[in-house]
Amino acid sequence: MAEPTYHRPVLLAEVLECLAADYEGLWVDGTVGEGGHAQAILEASPRSRVLGIDRDGRSLARAAERLREYGDRFIPAQGSYSNMVELASAQGIAHASGVLLDLGISSRQVEAQGYGLSFQMDEPLDMRFDSGEATATAADIVNTYAEAELAQLLFKYGEEPRARAIAREIVRRRPINSTGSLAEAVSRATGPGRNRRIHPATRTFQALRIAVNDELTHLEQGLQSAIKLLIPRKHGVSPGGRLVVISYHSLEDRLVKAMLVRESARCVCPPGLPVCVCGHQPTLQLLTRRAVRPSAEEVEANPRSRSARLRAAERI
Repeated sequence: MAEPTYHRPVLLAEVLECLAADYEGLWVDGTVGEGGHAQAILEASPRSRVLGIDRDGRSLARAAERLREYGDRFIPAQGSYSNMVELASAQGIAHASGVLLDLGISSRQVEAQGYGLSFQMDEPLDMRFDSGEATATAADIVNTYAEAELAQLLFKYGEEPRARAIAREIVRRRPINSTGSLAEAVSRATGPGRNRRIHPATRTFQALRIAVNDELTHLEQGLQSAIKLLIPRKHGVSPGGRLVVISYHSLEDRLVKAMLVRESARCVCPPGLPVCVCGHQPTLQLLTRRAVRPSAEEVEANPRSRSARLRAAERI
């Protein structure tokens, strides 16, 4: 029987270094996926434990199978990392030595049937990470939003320059209930183009996926939850808990950067005030001044890593 293949974790060495994962501790992988990063953390310290969280029960089951040899050192929990404090508490966990958020989706989620995330196959237009959630699907959005509202969504979440033309074509073709029909509508709206590096429907599918799963709201809440869960630095001596976030597009990265900069600042008053009146107390110390990018060697070995950006901070 062939060995199962798993999604390749991105920036693995950099994640372990920023987390200081060779120390014994309790780590939270808030987007555990198929368990690649979690496995490396468990290998880095023989007595560490990992709480692995994922909204996608299918991915979580694969992670649990992959990490079965580690016994109760791996603790699976289905849910959103925005609720990591509550999910950890349910397992008797009050604090964490580190939190990892890898915001990418795995190649299996894109390529496997049942998610409706890919324009490379024709299937129902769903896009929910957890199909059991009673939330709107991508089909609900493309078939009910007003044209202007749909164009705004595509521009905001997909940074799609042809958002108006695409929205117009989608509305003209309604109802659209499959990934293939949506991809065809987008291709028709954008035209053949020249020297395209990506499929014309890439940004549209990204925008709908973000909207369906409310990803940016979950990210903002997840960052705040991570700060609450991380162990604070004691007396300025022992290290505080580490937060590591890997993002893959500018919307995520801007949000992560803004949050980390704000939480590491001693003053968040509006510019121009003569004295500080905010009384803000920093909760983080930046570990990365600039986003860490994958090496050329990693991109060559794993092209899906090319857009990854890692940022890290320590709880104080």
